[in-house]
Amino acid sequence: MNAAYSALATSPLQKGATFNKPRQVLPERVSQENSASDVMTDFKVVTAYTIFPLETIEAARAKMIHRGVRMLLVVDDLNGILGLITASDLTSEKPMQVVQTQGIRHADVMVKDIMTPRERLEVLCMEDVRKARVGDIVHTLKTQGRQHALVVDRAEDRSQVLRGMFSVSQISRQLGATLETAGVAHTFAELGAELGR
Repeated sequence: MNAAYSALATSPLQKGATFNKPRQVLPERVSQENSASDVMTDFKVVTAYTIFPLETIEAARAKMIHRGVRMLLVVDDLNGILGLITASDLTSEKPMQVVQTQGIRHADVMVKDIMTPRERLEVLCMEDVRKARVGDIVHTLKTQGRQHALVVDRAEDRSQVLRGMFSVSQISRQLGATLETAGVAHTFAELGAELGR
């Protein structure tokens, strides 16, 4: 069976050519009545950035700056989630505690030493998020005092697949709320207090 196929025309790749990057366009402004999905970073649309546990925290900092994110998923060789590390972790007392307790240089502190392990992470279910409003997310996470919340879909075998995340910095930008930057790390509790004014 010999079908009549045609070769497509080719041309050289031009100097300066770039590539498409996944990009999610969220509403610039929202209210607490908006759908929660209006403030969720959706990993079906944008890339979730990762790091390995044996990389240094300086490598994590560089990757966050380069990617313009404040959180990285810590993964194993098969992309299984081991935990997460945030920009706040990098600037907290955790690295200095590791330096003191392990007697190592700051440059030698590893991601695994200061990350939040998977066992301590709680997730929201995408089915619930679809029915929720922004105010529900703020209220839920205000009680948790967290900067980020992960959202999972359930596969057919009921295993979890990370679908997205909520970020206090993203939600505050979209709500137009100003958070205090001095002192403790920004939490949803602070966001809730700011929104309550």
